Amino acid sequence: MTSVLQAVAEAHRREWARLLAATVRVTRDLDLAEECVQDAYTAALDSWTRDGVPARPGAWLTTAARHNALDALRRAGTLRSKLHLLVEPDVAAEPVPYDDRLRLVFLCCHPALAVEAQVALTLRLVCGVSTPDVARAFLVSEPTMAARITRAKKKIMAAGIPFRMPAPAELPDRLDAALTTIHLLFTTGHTAPAGAALTRDDLVAHALDLARMLRDLMPDEREARGLLALLLAGHARRATRATADGRLLPLAEQDRSAWDQEAVAEADALVVGALRGGAPGRFALQAAIATLHATAPAYADTDWEQILVLYDELLKVWPSPVVALNRAVAVAMVSGPAAALAEVEALERDERLAAYHYLPAVRADLLRRLGRRAEAAEAYERAITLAGNDAERAFLTEKRRAVWAGPVES
Repeated sequence: MTSVLQAVAEAHRREWARLLAATVRVTRDLDLAEECVQDAYTAALDSWTRDGVPARPGAWLTTAARHNALDALRRAGTLRSKLHLLVEPDVAAEPVPYDDRLRLVFLCCHPALAVEAQVALTLRLVCGVSTPDVARAFLVSEPTMAARITRAKKKIMAAGIPFRMPAPAELPDRLDAALTTIHLLFTTGHTAPAGAALTRDDLVAHALDLARMLRDLMPDEREARGLLALLLAGHARRATRATADGRLLPLAEQDRSAWDQEAVAEADALVVGALRGGAPGRFALQAAIATLHATAPAYADTDWEQILVLYDELLKVWPSPVVALNRAVAVAMVSGPAAALAEVEALERDERLAAYHYLPAVRADLLRRLGRRAEAAEAYERAITLAGNDAERAFLTEKRRAVWAGPVES
């Protein structure tokens, strides 16, 4: 039974997005498609326990979800009107056979929805991210996020928004939400919001696939290049972010010789293109910061002054408190921990970061460097309480213990 549970869980991680997208193509109903796919996984648990795990779990689940959809449409009396969807291409013929997941991203990112609803709905439906994890990504409560997702699905169905690739003229209105969604998907996989594992490799793979497809769809769009560069620069460090026993390694301790240099080079080339041709957007600027980290030969060689300049520009185009917190880290490296602490204390008054564990974690590190050990230990305790990922919690616990040992750093 354990092996079957693992197989179903693995199939959920790998196949959810494709299954839901393929089922939406048939049902044209997000709630119904989600129900059909969930029922397919439930049936898999029973069938695979009885008959064994099939050689191709994804194909088995696709067939089961499709049958569930056909049965539901038959019961609703709508099968005849939707039979053409089973054999005909979606809407007009498209020059490139884009993955159904990208169509589903653009369905969820329709401008009729508020931007936050677009992103949340895409994370939940396209990527299979649980509602609690989506809520953590947005720093809101689970009931608030569940209600937001439900309202978004109802609005899509009420408006009759079609499941197709947008026409070229429609793409700009949906681009920013699509980029934001793919970025949040990557960050949710790069450092999982909860659980024992540091990463969710399936989510990272989905994000990279979607970013490449979006760049191919809009090759002249600088922000699409910037997003792909940002993801590649972060993903290049995947082999060095933790030790073999799962201990989290900060950037300063990572073995740069083990980084994926091919991914770093691709990211660097994409950034050059993303920064040309006018004022850069937020993804191009984030990518430029990430590639400065990735291309520095050693941590001590990091160009913090240039990173701070880029953060200043990023705050102009994206005045986010999270960006301001990241900028404070660069301020500490350029001007010292006291200057950065003043900025962090200002951010503590921003209620949007009340549940963001990186805020007390950064504060704790600055206090430690200033020799204010008791306050640092208290801030680390707050960060540990807020952190949901076991690897991060263990890292912060180790940092709290170390507050009282060793010399104070400047």
